[in-house]
Amino acid sequence: MKILQINSSVRGTASASTRLASSIVARLLRLDPKATLVVREATRQPILDEVALEALFTPADARSPEQAARTAIDDATIAEVQAAEVLVIGVPMYNFGVPVQLKAWIDAIAKAGVTFRYTASGPEGLLKGKKVFVALARGGLYRDTPADSQVPYLKSVLGFLGMSDIHFIHAEGLAMGEDVAAKAFAAAEAEIENLAL
Repeated sequence: MKILQINSSVRGTASASTRLASSIVARLLRLDPKATLVVREATRQPILDEVALEALFTPADARSPEQAARTAIDDATIAEVQAAEVLVIGVPMYNFGVPVQLKAWIDAIAKAGVTFRYTASGPEGLLKGKKVFVALARGGLYRDTPADSQVPYLKSVLGFLGMSDIHFIHAEGLAMGEDVAAKAFAAAEAEIENLAL
């Protein structure tokens, strides 16, 4: 099994979402000790800007060295996802949404003709057959409320790319006091311990 862990928090190893994602990976490695792991820090993913768009829409044989280098970054990111059988994504909530770092990673992997294509019957995701675990860390309580924009967005965009086997693990109320945070982590860890492949 090939696992790809994507951390999107700017807090690095101090991040609650990274902690949960790492716990999920640890569980998967216990289930399959021969599994391999690649870790992608989305905080290092360059954003989609005018330079990147120009490079993307320039034919490969006409790209400048700078454009070729820029597209190579996204191509390497896509290759990691294509090679993975399981994705584990750590997602903190920033101002009711996903971090810009995660959006940059999504923008990098959403490439027409490579990870999705348009057909006569509509778009088709090409990243099929992958299992996705999403570790959600939130300061407040948003699960199953209108304020939760993360779950619908991630289901939509990952589904568009062909990934529909998605399992969400929540740790909420992390800013509501030590007792609430401890209970939230304990509940999430218990759910992680019951994960199966």
